[in-house]
Amino acid sequence: MTLRSSIPNTITSMNLLCGAVGVVFAFRREFDAAFAFMIAGAVCDFLDGFAARLLGAYSDLGKELDSLSDLVTFGLLPSVMLFNLSETLSPGAWYCWAPLLMVIFSALRLAKFNIDDSQGTYFAGLPTPANALFCASLCCLIGSGDSAFLARWASGPVFLPVLSVVMSALLVCRLRMLSLKFHKGDGRSLKIKRSVLVLAVVLCAAVCALAGLHWSFAVFSAMLLYIVGNLACSVAHI
Repeated sequence: MTLRSSIPNTITSMNLLCGAVGVVFAFRREFDAAFAFMIAGAVCDFLDGFAARLLGAYSDLGKELDSLSDLVTFGLLPSVMLFNLSETLSPGAWYCWAPLLMVIFSALRLAKFNIDDSQGTYFAGLPTPANALFCASLCCLIGSGDSAFLARWASGPVFLPVLSVVMSALLVCRLRMLSLKFHKGDGRSLKIKRSVLVLAVVLCAAVCALAGLHWSFAVFSAMLLYIVGNLACSVAHI
């Protein structure tokens, strides 16, 4: 392994470390801290690919390390957060275990991505980071007390188990999901879709700030718009 190739791998390892630390905080039910480390892991996940492209340091080792790191940060961590949230709201209930289903489907999603070279402009199925950010922000939003409605739903035997099954299915489905990775040959339609998404994120953040809501509301709203918008476009073949 050369020094040049070790730089992206080191950044990838930081993603893994962020995920592991986040899991510790999740078991302590410190959801804000767990979510913060997930976001830090997402930043590392972006930077390792950027560094690999900049340095021309792609490697099979880096590819496998990236998937293993993503499984912890974007598969295990959100599942543990939802599990502990459910345990907090309904101690000892059988359905508290349902969110762990997402770990399996996150692994399947990452494995399929590694062997599918066609996923560039669009992903086949929901990307694991998007699923993780959505689920983690939901935990923080409910834990913050800013959404009594969601808290009531989450404390019952339906909402979190159904959510876990739906999100698991979205991870491995073949529906098209827009990739946020920019390419030189991107067409006008793609640029418009990405611009609309960015505008939606900015609006969500503005509403969150103006209404004095917990910061996780901005992430939750943005991820919900991303998921629903992609599903609508995929079904309508737009």
